[in-house]
Amino acid sequence: MAIPADLLEATEILWDYHNMHHELRPTDVGIGLGSHDLGVADCAARLYQQGMFPLIVFSGANAPTTVERFPRGEAVHYAERARELGVPAEAIITEPDATNTGENIVLTRAVLGARQIVPQAVTLISRPYQQRRAYATCRKVWPEVEVVCTSLPLTLVEYVESIGDVDRVLHMLAGDTQRIELYAHRGFAAPQPMPKPVKQAFDALVTRGYTARLL
Repeated sequence: MAIPADLLEATEILWDYHNMHHELRPTDVGIGLGSHDLGVADCAARLYQQGMFPLIVFSGANAPTTVERFPRGEAVHYAERARELGVPAEAIITEPDATNTGENIVLTRAVLGARQIVPQAVTLISRPYQQRRAYATCRKVWPEVEVVCTSLPLTLVEYVESIGDVDRVLHMLAGDTQRIELYAHRGFAAPQPMPKPVKQAFDALVTRGYTARLL
């Protein structure tokens, strides 16, 4: 199932907005943020093997959208996938309790601190349309660390094909867009600019009924 033709432009606008377009560089730790997307683990493993960081923390328990796909928890399944892809077990830390992006970062920081690891820079690895929200959250709850955001380098169409569920992607894309402003207003994340075309694109998805992930 493809993205509806009359929503393709709006969806592309949101897709590009959430990509922070950060230039990759070596950091102290890679942090894989739990979600329904196993590509996060693939991306983390690839970057580890490229020498972008010496350690990976996979963080995530379960959400209603992931419990069937990852019954033992997002972080556990991510860690298993990374080991399958050649990342040594000693280079992986599993944080299995986080249930949202703020907890991903706060609990990861705590897990690292318990090991006396205080990174100066981290790479946040997420599903593509979570990058901006992850960045904004990290700037709020861990402001002293430098942040590089990344995901698997897929186009929107490639990503939808990899997930195999266009409605899931559109519902979650709308939800992540809403959370940019809402979470900043609630004090959970740093404010982010939201240009008028982005707001219009969000409204287009909501008008068409992509509201399942709205708060």
